[in-house]
Amino acid sequence: MHLDPSLGIPVVYLVDDEDVVRDALAWLLRSRRLLSEGYASADAFEAFVGTRHAPWPDAPSCLLLDVRMPGTSGLVLFERLVERGLQAALPVIFLTGHGDVPTAVAAVKRGAFDFVEKPFSNNALVDRVEQALQASAAALLRRRDAAGVQRALAELTEREREVMALVIDGRPNKAIADQLAISVRTVEVHRARVFEKMNVKSAVELANLLRESAA
Repeated sequence: MHLDPSLGIPVVYLVDDEDVVRDALAWLLRSRRLLSEGYASADAFEAFVGTRHAPWPDAPSCLLLDVRMPGTSGLVLFERLVERGLQAALPVIFLTGHGDVPTAVAAVKRGAFDFVEKPFSNNALVDRVEQALQASAAALLRRRDAAGVQRALAELTEREREVMALVIDGRPNKAIADQLAISVRTVEVHRARVFEKMNVKSAVELANLLRESAA
């Protein structure tokens, strides 16, 4: 597994009420050089998440989550994570018994990464964990890129924003100049500065960049 080292050390969170299961999973992950943190209940993990400062997670992460636990169930915890908008950066893999498979399938349709039925194949489980970490890393990179776009937009002057909006709308320089009551040369200067600040070379590239950052 190759992840961008600038994203930090990957972490796999384990939420299962059985100590023996958490210990076995932690050992399995260590055998593949993956760091893990265990929690004995959904409430304990949710309390931990509540102490994190946004944006979180700040390193590639995934959650191995038991469906059935005393107190708050894994499914309820998952729904709360979805409400926080965390499912992209924190992919959830449910650990299920045979009777929980329909519930797990429904959770996948709601945005869970996958489910693994007990007893599971160690290699297959870790392979899915690594794929979930790669998905998390991709989400973190998209977040970082979007933050960069917002910083670049903040550097634009009001006039540059006006020119940018008309450029994206497909207006030629002469039409922009007429609408803003400025010279074509001035439009060209503003257009060039917008492209430079946004690190793009064309109006199409600029439009795509703004659309992707807003997704």
